[in-house]
Amino acid sequence: MSVGLANKRVLVIGGGSGIGFAVASAAAKDDARVVIASTRADKLSTAAAQLGDGANSAVLDATDEAAVAAFFATWGGFDHIVYTAGDWGAVRRRPFAGLDLAAAADVFRVRFWGALAVAKHGGALLPAGGSLTLTDGMIAHRPTKGSAVSSAMAGAIEHLTRALAVELAPARVNCICPGIVRTGTWDSAPPEQRQVLERMTTRLLVPRAGEPSEVAEAYLYLMRGNYTTGQVLYVEGGSTLGA
Repeated sequence: MSVGLANKRVLVIGGGSGIGFAVASAAAKDDARVVIASTRADKLSTAAAQLGDGANSAVLDATDEAAVAAFFATWGGFDHIVYTAGDWGAVRRRPFAGLDLAAAADVFRVRFWGALAVAKHGGALLPAGGSLTLTDGMIAHRPTKGSAVSSAMAGAIEHLTRALAVELAPARVNCICPGIVRTGTWDSAPPEQRQVLERMTTRLLVPRAGEPSEVAEAYLYLMRGNYTTGQVLYVEGGSTLGA
């Protein structure tokens, strides 16, 4: 049975911008009590003001397990936790032959190990039917030259999702896999990189980039859908089927 989010406590880690902010905004419009968290205090204050009365924010470094534990000790449990925090790191795409393995490990710090820390300390406080929703990316399924590490990291998040669904039941754990989405990262990319992304979208079955608000709807479904767990939901314009 699908239920609304009215008066539910929703935490969005990475909620200061991009997809995370879109999720927080959509949840707030559904009358959830939203808390956004990230490492960027400047973005958080602006985002919280845009979300309106009732929204709160907190600075949180998910790669610091002690800080994650302290956060949940202070804020208590949530009905739903969404994890969109991400830092692809300096080795997102590097020639494999010259790969610095020590630097490559950093790709996992925020998206994988940070998510695991949140699952460990926040997941234990989720109520039955509550949810944790993680985020990976299509690089897990469409690797390119030089993306071996980021592809493996994104794929690992999907395996982690299934394992956590077993570990944290009867709370639910799922994952969103977005395709090319027009976030602030897109806008701040060099013009030549944006041109590459634009050319990539023309090959999609839905030939355009996605909008954060469109992806946010998938997160809201996974919060509301009480009979869905251990799943990866793809929001990618058909990129797995396109050329």
